[in-house]
Amino acid sequence: MPGLEDMVVVVTGASRGLGRAIAEELGRGGAKVVVNYSRSKEPADELVSELSEAGGEAVAIQADVSDAEQAQRLIEETVEKFGRIDVLVNNAGINRDKTLKKLSVEDWDTVIQVDLNSAFYTVHAALPHMTEQGSGKIINMSSFVGEAGNVGQANYSAAKAGLLGFTKTAAKELARYGITVNSICPGFIETDMVANIPEEAREKLLKTVPLGRFGKPNEIARAVRYLVEDGDYITGQALDINGGVYIRT
Repeated sequence: MPGLEDMVVVVTGASRGLGRAIAEELGRGGAKVVVNYSRSKEPADELVSELSEAGGEAVAIQADVSDAEQAQRLIEETVEKFGRIDVLVNNAGINRDKTLKKLSVEDWDTVIQVDLNSAFYTVHAALPHMTEQGSGKIINMSSFVGEAGNVGQANYSAAKAGLLGFTKTAAKELARYGITVNSICPGFIETDMVANIPEEAREKLLKTVPLGRFGKPNEIARAVRYLVEDGDYITGQALDINGGVYIRT
C-alpha cells in the first residue's frame, strides 16, 4: 500500500459525527478524501473547505449509499476524479430505536438498508478497482450493540452484527487480492446520536461504562488511521473501542 499521503479515501456519511472526524484525521494526514453525504450538503462543503485550507485535497460527493446505483456512482466519480480508490470507510448509518412491539416494518427495512446493505453496495462497486490495483483497505463501522444487543435497537443491532459477519467473509475472500477488511465497534461516542439522548438517560448510560466517560470521535478516527497506515497484517477483525461497556470473552 502507498503511504497515507498517496491514498485516495472514501468515507461514507462523512459530513458529521464519526465520519467527519475520520475524514479530518485522514485528510490532515495527507490522504485525498472523498466526503460522501446524502442530504447534509453544507456541512460536507465546509469540511472540504477546511481540508483544502489546511493544504489537503478533498471533494464532496452526494450519494445515498443505501441505493445501489448511487453507491456505484459514488465509487465511479471517485475513480474519475482521483484515478483510484485505496481506502473505503463504510460509516453511513442511522437509528430508529423502538422496542419490537412498536418497531414497524419500515423502521426495520430502513435501518437495515442504510446500516448494512449500503456496505455491500459500496464494496461491490469498489472491488473491481481494488483488485486491479492489487491492494485496498475496507473498514466497516459496526458497534458494540452488534456484539451485545441492546433494548430498543433490534434493527440497529441486527445491522451492526451483520456488518461483523460481512467483514469476516469479505476478509477471507479478498485477502488473495491484497485487500484487508476490518470493522470497528465503537461504544457510546460524543456525537449527535448520543447528544440527543435525554440527560437522565445519558447519566444512566454513563454508569454502564467502566472508564466513566463517553468516547471522543477523534479516538475512533485515530483507530481508523492506524488500520490504514499500520494494519497491513490485520484482516477480518473487530476492533472494540468502547470504554469497557462490552468486553468479549
